[in-house]
Amino acid sequence: MTATLERTDDTPSILKQPKSVWAVAFASVIAFMGIGLVDPILKPIGEQLHASPSQVSLLFTSYMAVIGIAMLVTGVISSRFGPKRTLLGGLAIIIVFSALAGMSSTVGEIVGFRAGWGLGNALFIATALATIVGAASGGVSRAIILYEAALGIGIAAGPLLGGVLGHISWRGPFFGVAALMAVAFILTVVLLPETPATGKTTSLADPFRALTHPGLLTVAITALLYNFGFFTLLAYTPFPLDLGTYAIGFIFFGWGLMLAISSVFIAPILQRRYGTMPIMAAALLAFAADLAVMAMFTEDKAVLIVGTVLAGVFLGINNTLITETVMIVSPAERSTASAAYSFVRFTGGAAAPWLAGKLGEQNVHLPFWVGATFTALAVAVLVIGKSHLTGLDAHQPESHSVDEAEAITLGDD
Repeated sequence: MTATLERTDDTPSILKQPKSVWAVAFASVIAFMGIGLVDPILKPIGEQLHASPSQVSLLFTSYMAVIGIAMLVTGVISSRFGPKRTLLGGLAIIIVFSALAGMSSTVGEIVGFRAGWGLGNALFIATALATIVGAASGGVSRAIILYEAALGIGIAAGPLLGGVLGHISWRGPFFGVAALMAVAFILTVVLLPETPATGKTTSLADPFRALTHPGLLTVAITALLYNFGFFTLLAYTPFPLDLGTYAIGFIFFGWGLMLAISSVFIAPILQRRYGTMPIMAAALLAFAADLAVMAMFTEDKAVLIVGTVLAGVFLGINNTLITETVMIVSPAERSTASAAYSFVRFTGGAAAPWLAGKLGEQNVHLPFWVGATFTALAVAVLVIGKSHLTGLDAHQPESHSVDEAEAITLGDD
């Protein structure tokens, strides 16, 4: 099964979606805010709670590690309780743990509550992708573009919200997410129809079986490696920038905005013209080069700012194409393939934020060099495994149906 981003004449507009899809997309925006939300408050948390950069970076590490491990059980839970209950359970967990993080008095407590937050995010994100793909009109690729748009908007808005609320108090962003997630919870209850269990239960072994497929394994390892660059940028850059919460928030808002624009608009154009594999490799090479420049000129804040915003373009292009590849490269069900892929990239990449912080305490340039090296290695893995990723651009009409066993039937109202 293959799909491309090419639009046929009878393909409906990406904006013509059921209300249920928009409800899940909105909730996804709020969920993805959690990724970059803490960027503007990393230094204030460290200063006010007397923590080192590597200790503060554990806010990312605990969050990612739990997301990765929890991805193994998302399919099991969703198949038994149904997508809607799984989504609502994930949202409820995020509400509770983000509020608890806001009430914390030590970095250790925040790190622990961010881990709980990661569990909620894993349940929500994995199920949201499968729900949008199954319910959106226009085919797999257009559904993924919608999902990536939600991701980009959420990632862009997270630092902005974190900067505005963090200027008041470092606790503000955590309480802000709890409030917004409560709104998303209500919208999901009201607009998303009941989605019963599929009747086809999955096991904890299914994601590991899926990883025996060489194409999926190649993509997962590629994502693991470039995540070192991704989270070095996200978790470490605020420290050498050494700016206020507003400034950090706006810089990473620019990064997220570029990520959203490139995900939705630039990636499809480049894919149609040059193909999936060449553009993925080129985007990752460009990101590695960007990190290398930031490594050479770490003391120059202007270079760091431009490099951060520019990285959003490369990451947005890659995210859209690699997510689509995961959805079509493996014979496993989409939810299982997504869980397997996310387990590898998040669990493997969880060490990146802590490592960046620790290396930065010794040498401010080193984290960016390590991030650039790992990202370059991701390109090498992609090229070596390209024989397992053939047929990605074979043309099929976008209106192909979702496999019956995978379909999630949602109403239009």
